[in-house]
Amino acid sequence: MGRSDEEMIGNEKISPRQFKFLVILCYIGTSILVTPGNVASVTKQDAWIATILGVLIGLLLVWLYNSLGNNFSNMTLVEYSEKLLGKWIGKLISLLFILFLFINCSTLVYILGNFITTQIMPETPVQFTNIIFVIVIIMGTRLGLESFARATEILYPCVIGLFIILILSLCKDIEIQNIQPVFEFGIKPIIRGSLLYVSYSSLTLIALMMIFPAYVNNMKEAKKSFLKGTLTGGIIIFIVTLLSILVLGHDITARNVFPVYILAKKIHIGNFIERIEPIISVLWFITMFFKTIIYFYGATLGLAQILKLKDYKSLTLSLGMILVVLSLVVYPNTAYADTWNTTTWVPFVLTYGFFLPLLLLLVGKVRKSRREKN
Repeated sequence: MGRSDEEMIGNEKISPRQFKFLVILCYIGTSILVTPGNVASVTKQDAWIATILGVLIGLLLVWLYNSLGNNFSNMTLVEYSEKLLGKWIGKLISLLFILFLFINCSTLVYILGNFITTQIMPETPVQFTNIIFVIVIIMGTRLGLESFARATEILYPCVIGLFIILILSLCKDIEIQNIQPVFEFGIKPIIRGSLLYVSYSSLTLIALMMIFPAYVNNMKEAKKSFLKGTLTGGIIIFIVTLLSILVLGHDITARNVFPVYILAKKIHIGNFIERIEPIISVLWFITMFFKTIIYFYGATLGLAQILKLKDYKSLTLSLGMILVVLSLVVYPNTAYADTWNTTTWVPFVLTYGFFLPLLLLLVGKVRKSRREKN
């Protein structure tokens, strides 16, 4: 199933290596700052165990995405939704999926603006921060998939380098007793915590189905890259979560919105290297940029495909303006954001990150078996 490259919007193609970097950076995204605190609030000192379970669940999710993509090697999720579910139901599902991507994109902009105005530059208006960030996202999207995918090859080593600096700088502050006793509260909190972890990491990779497999060279290697990228991202978040518990303890980790930033504040090497958290935050800015641009690119491309436009770039400015406004109102306040994250977010992302691809995979298999019988 599929169609030729000439019939798709654009002929952009990226390598499996570039796709792997996109997977890793998208996976880390918001997870590196917010996941340790959210998981620790549920699982206490067992947050690291919940993270391991979450990584394994994430690999199963990617297997689902690979299975779906294998049947439609030249199409995006929006395109094969219409092909499988029919013109009207398919378009409706696609529009809902695009809305999901766009809402998530606005929350990412909100989180970045909130972080900058609360942790780094409290006197800077959040509107200014969001506008600047969205302008960069629009520019990157207009340059195209190949351009921002190539940028990952330059910036990914920077992310890994800063991550290694963070780990090495905190080794002396580790206190093993902070993760004890293990399994104090049983398995139920760990399962809940792992589900929360997956909602912030693996389930958000559904946005990459607007890129994979249609715009990735070498399907076989691309599927391996999807799994390798997910595993690498999972290992990074596991280490960050474990460090947060070992250094800060589960109480401080759970009480802070951005525990990893607090973690970076504890770095003191001799009497000359300290307060390097703004440098460490660069790691998060890079990953947030790529996660946001993947969501914005997916929403823009998907809408262009539904509208049968020849080029998605004509939509970037108008959607970018809407994105700025939506990022300012998507969460009226922090209390609302906390309530959304604890009550609505998990079923919301499960619907599009798990049930939608599972539905499409099952419908595809049923239709294939009917054709073979006929």
